[in-house]
Amino acid sequence: MMTPMGKQQDVGGTDRHSGSGAAAQDATDGGVEARLALAQDPGTAHLTLIDLAADPSPVVRRAVATRADAPAQALRPLTRDHDREVREAVARNPSTSIANLLRLVKDADRWVRWAVAGNPACDESVRRVMAQTADKELRGLLAESRDLEPELAARLVADVSPEVRERLAIHTHDPEVITALLADRTARVRKGLARNPRTTAAHRSALAQDPVPDVRAALVLAVALDEADLRLLVDDRSVQVRMAVATSEAVPSHLRQVLVDDPDEMVAGAAREFRPGAGASPVVRAPRVGHRAAGAGRGRPGNNTGR
Repeated sequence: MMTPMGKQQDVGGTDRHSGSGAAAQDATDGGVEARLALAQDPGTAHLTLIDLAADPSPVVRRAVATRADAPAQALRPLTRDHDREVREAVARNPSTSIANLLRLVKDADRWVRWAVAGNPACDESVRRVMAQTADKELRGLLAESRDLEPELAARLVADVSPEVRERLAIHTHDPEVITALLADRTARVRKGLARNPRTTAAHRSALAQDPVPDVRAALVLAVALDEADLRLLVDDRSVQVRMAVATSEAVPSHLRQVLVDDPDEMVAGAAREFRPGAGASPVVRAPRVGHRAAGAGRGRPGNNTGR
């Protein structure tokens, strides 16, 4: 005999997916604290979680929204919840379906949209919507994504916002994107490339000759350079660049020694007083062309095969 539909959530038993049981029914009929405890209890049945997704308390609904084991029937209505924090919790939940993420990435509230960007469940369809949005911050978050399809990366290379292109420049793993951004007319974008640890020696050599001192200074402070490039920067016309050379962990001592007699006393003093390891960031060496770490996937360290 089939169980009446209206009684499904009251079915007891040990299967947590099959019903809520008498104790759960008592809790859902109780106060907010009891319902919150039920929403947070790992043993709570899925049918009860579905009931709690419609709870009058946003605290209870948020507790349901954060659960990685929450059923789709519980999360779906929460994507339209009037409480922003509830929708944001669903946007962060790695169990949220692609359909729900596609709804949330278009949410009227920016914090909800931005939460979607960090969800590991995002796929190309969600990232495609992000690339086309008018929300600059959302496009910037996309630009920082490790799993960025070449087509979407190419779109961001031409993004109208220099900030978005800068964030792409700092985070991209794609050598073709790096090469394209080397030609960007905005200095802050090229400065972002100078800080990217995945640039090759050829990329770094080009950046060492950038016309903007900010770019050259950022480069010598962030990554290791070939000696030929460093010799150019030791004699750089910009005091800012020579100061960066004098204080960079990436510069060998014999080249730093040249700056001890620099015409600018601040540069000379910095070169004389330099002490290795005095709070500087780790130096990033240029990858060898064609080199791949053991176990690396195509174009990426590790097993990630995305671009």
